[in-house]
Amino acid sequence: MDDQKLFDTMCETLYSAVISDTLDQLGYRNQVMRENINPVDPSWVVAGRAKTILSVDIHHLPEDPYTKEIEAVDSVKPGEIVIGCTNESRQNGLWGELLSTASKMRGGRGAIVDGLIRDTAKILELGFPVFATGTKPVDSQGRGIVIDYDIPVLCGGVLVNPGDIIFGDRDGVVVIPGAMIDEVFALATDKATRENHTRDELLAGSTLRQVYDKYGVL
Repeated sequence: MDDQKLFDTMCETLYSAVISDTLDQLGYRNQVMRENINPVDPSWVVAGRAKTILSVDIHHLPEDPYTKEIEAVDSVKPGEIVIGCTNESRQNGLWGELLSTASKMRGGRGAIVDGLIRDTAKILELGFPVFATGTKPVDSQGRGIVIDYDIPVLCGGVLVNPGDIIFGDRDGVVVIPGAMIDEVFALATDKATRENHTRDELLAGSTLRQVYDKYGVL
């Protein structure tokens, strides 16, 4: 299936835990970002391809503070999720309303930032899924600067390559290596189906041992 249908189906039928379990099964055991990266709206679920952006802290006012940032956001493609790596900065408010608006209008599906963001009320109004470690109303100018994009970055403790598949919900953010998506999607869908059957039978009165022996999930 094409990317748009794949990502929509993932958001409708899968969840971070079942994807994480599937990656564990395949030997990829460090694919979940740190637990402090959370959605602004807990109901948001997002899936898409990684569009990586690297920002670093600075302590001066550069002549052109936004050049690379503008280039990066203007190059967002449909189906991509911005991965904003700030090296867990506490002073760099990398993301806000206008970058969210620009990304959404380019066809972006969301943004994951391993640092602080601002303009959350406007982001909620926009309905553009953004995940971050917290909020701070300061501008990035003179505090942080984008130095590159479309490169491998370490975000939330996970190495993310451009084109990797990102899935995020209220429980966390999972990174699926791009080459693994077909296998992960098939296995995760199967596991989610077995979990649904397990839940139904538990609600009908079966014991945990009975349903575990039958479906093999917990």
